[in-house]
Amino acid sequence: MLSLTNKRILLGVTGGIAAYKCAELIRLFIKAGAEIRVAMTESSKEFITPLTMQALSGNRVSTDLLDETAEAAMGHIELARWADLMLIAPTTADFMAQISLGKANDIVSAIVLATQSPIAVAPAMNQAMWSSAVTQENLKKLVHRGFHIFGPGNGEQACGEFGPGRMLEPEELVNKCSKLFENGLLAGANVVITGGPTREAIDPVRFISNHSSGKMAYALASEAIAAGAKVTLVSGPVNLPPPPLVRRVNVETANEMLEKVLALAPNMDIFIGVAAVADYRPAKCENKKIKKSSANLELKLVKNPDIISEVSKLSSKPFTVGFAAETDAIVENGKEKLREKSLDLLFANNAIETFNNDNITVTAIDRDAEKQIGPATKLLVARQIIELISTRLRGEEKTSNE
Repeated sequence: MLSLTNKRILLGVTGGIAAYKCAELIRLFIKAGAEIRVAMTESSKEFITPLTMQALSGNRVSTDLLDETAEAAMGHIELARWADLMLIAPTTADFMAQISLGKANDIVSAIVLATQSPIAVAPAMNQAMWSSAVTQENLKKLVHRGFHIFGPGNGEQACGEFGPGRMLEPEELVNKCSKLFENGLLAGANVVITGGPTREAIDPVRFISNHSSGKMAYALASEAIAAGAKVTLVSGPVNLPPPPLVRRVNVETANEMLEKVLALAPNMDIFIGVAAVADYRPAKCENKKIKKSSANLELKLVKNPDIISEVSKLSSKPFTVGFAAETDAIVENGKEKLREKSLDLLFANNAIETFNNDNITVTAIDRDAEKQIGPATKLLVARQIIELISTRLRGEEKTSNE
């Protein structure tokens, strides 16, 4: 279950007897490394309490669509954006009918309509209800819309009957969720990603840097691993643990980052430049701390190397992906950077909205078209970026949806 590490799972609970299994389901998700939030329909509270779900998940449970307190903290739109995957378990026949019609009668069905994340349903109902023509028609609609259907299983049911309709066991549901993140799109590819800020020393205690948290680069590294790639993350100073199976190379300055990247270049298939590299550094780093005085301090700055440009100039150039964090004319500046640096693909975003934020909106730009991704969590956007890179490498389509 390695691929659930740091994944955000939103569990939607509806009113079926199998709701009691959600306690064990939450425990297994957390054991697999996932973060869990729970949304419950009114009828589900007859089978298991929100207090139980809150105690197990460690997070507030959302139960009311129009709860003012919930809307101020984590309303249905925020939950929809937060999730990397939504799992509805159990999914009753009534709830299948609701979402097949696009209704938003409660917090769970409203999230279904609002989320861009993958949605999986775990049907749980009497075997006759499952086999009925109308339920099977609703099932076809959900499959057509891209829902993942987990189950149901065969066996003895709470009503005493035997047949298809049992909700899959929690361990099997967790395994199926895990497999959704293992796509193999970059199987065997050597991917190098730069992330975080760089620090350019002024003296032994001061430096020039920026607000980059490294979250986008680390999310991309995690998703590239899930896609089957071999990933090296050349990281500036950040307060983030490296994703499992990712090789992290720590650096401080732009020159150190360039040196490490070029050393990795001979085996590089894909380069993704996400780091917020300092454009300038002090011409001279003082050996001792500069003492404060009444006089103004003037620093002479010199230009740092442009790492992604150096990579794109290589004779055996890898597929080169850049990021442009801008504060104005975001798409226009992104297009110019794509041309100037001879990039294969670029993702432009608003720097003010992105730094130290868990959510992001990016515009994917290539030589022919552009497409917006998000707003969504950085992990979800990272997954879509990896999918787009894979598609471009296979030459199947351009950035445009047209």
